[in-house]
Amino acid sequence: MATRANVKPFSPTEARRIQDGLQQPAVFLNMASDWPVCNWSVDQLAVSLRDKHIRFRLGRKDETNWPLFETQCAYVEANLAQFLRWTSGHSEAAVGSFAAYPFSEYWAYADYKYIAHLFQETPSKFQDVRWSDFGFEGRDGQASTLWIGTQGANTPCHLDSYGFNLVLQVQGRKRWHLFPPEDTASMYPTRIPYEESSVFSRVDVVRPDPAKFPAFRTARPHRVTLQPGQVLYVPRHWWHYVESLDTVTVSVNTWIELEVDDEARVSEAVTKAVVCALKAAPSQDNGDTWLNPTEDGVATHEENMQCLNLAVQACAQQPPTETKALKRDSAGLPADPAVEPTPITAAFGPHLVLVPCTSHEDAPGYDATCPAETPTKQAELSGSSADRPAGADGFGGHAAEQGRVQGAGDALPITTNDLLDCLVHPDVISRVTELLLEKRSGRRPGVTPAHR
Repeated sequence: MATRANVKPFSPTEARRIQDGLQQPAVFLNMASDWPVCNWSVDQLAVSLRDKHIRFRLGRKDETNWPLFETQCAYVEANLAQFLRWTSGHSEAAVGSFAAYPFSEYWAYADYKYIAHLFQETPSKFQDVRWSDFGFEGRDGQASTLWIGTQGANTPCHLDSYGFNLVLQVQGRKRWHLFPPEDTASMYPTRIPYEESSVFSRVDVVRPDPAKFPAFRTARPHRVTLQPGQVLYVPRHWWHYVESLDTVTVSVNTWIELEVDDEARVSEAVTKAVVCALKAAPSQDNGDTWLNPTEDGVATHEENMQCLNLAVQACAQQPPTETKALKRDSAGLPADPAVEPTPITAAFGPHLVLVPCTSHEDAPGYDATCPAETPTKQAELSGSSADRPAGADGFGGHAAEQGRVQGAGDALPITTNDLLDCLVHPDVISRVTELLLEKRSGRRPGVTPAHR
């Protein structure tokens, strides 16, 4: 018989129903404290993985108001024992490839590490992760990724094109900054660097530049510090920037697929075809590192068109349904007309906490008045005229961009990346996707697959 300590506040069915209805990020409490994965501290993982080398992304701890994209980071291969010695200040001889990067100056992040790959020789470890408690029967560590970082390690602000996200904090704390999909115009979206299924923001959401990104002030930040044992629900298409707060942090996440992902795959195929076609073309302003390190390489136009056609065919086979507004109760759940809506505090008690909307000024370290002071080596990789420091490459820079915002100075030349920011803007790609599906299937505007 289950002990009281193992009783969950929500059954798998209840947890699934809550996720299906939530319209904003939320933190589940006391749902995963008995999962074996909660014992996956870095020390324990170092023993389990032994000499297995993991790729770490490193970034300087400098405070700027420019996002640090993955194309601008250094990378090393090391095992977790070397990583731990590096964080503890051991000699260069004991830390392997980390020796060239002083811990006082750099943070490190082993991100997007598939547990299925890390533990392919010990698949029993997959069972340590139990997403079945959230209503996803059979889903475990094999469909999850592991994240290990140091204080300051961060994921650039972005939205995921597919599904929604469940994140378990295992060790240390992480601060999440989230913004609703409706704020996309205020987030200054870009597909450079290009990564399939990730739309990045050009804004440093912690230290934004108000002169360069004035619309960001209208964005609505939702912030939460995720503690060990807590699970964060990130709804579809919510922007998020994540930073590690403690000396060492460990997280495990899974992305849950949705039916509407079929349409999103068409959008991603369109985006990839356009980005690759323009960025692969010889051009004076195409010398930037535009492909994210997570990508295998540049596909040919023929390959991209094959992918696009396959995505359109798969989406066109889905039965169309009229999208109707769904009435929801005060807890964000589908409302039963026969049942009086119940306040969220009574509906869920203390075991589910909605992530609140906060002001920009509430962000720890927020500074929207300091001038941009971006190291040239960090900014020179960006191909957008709006993202280069003055004098870096002859195309103008931040000072010139400020002049354009304020209506002063000469106009800057439009670069390939500037053009792409318009051509593959999420709103534009969404409309192109609709037109392609209408052309292929005769679907009327406004009629989309279920669960949009």
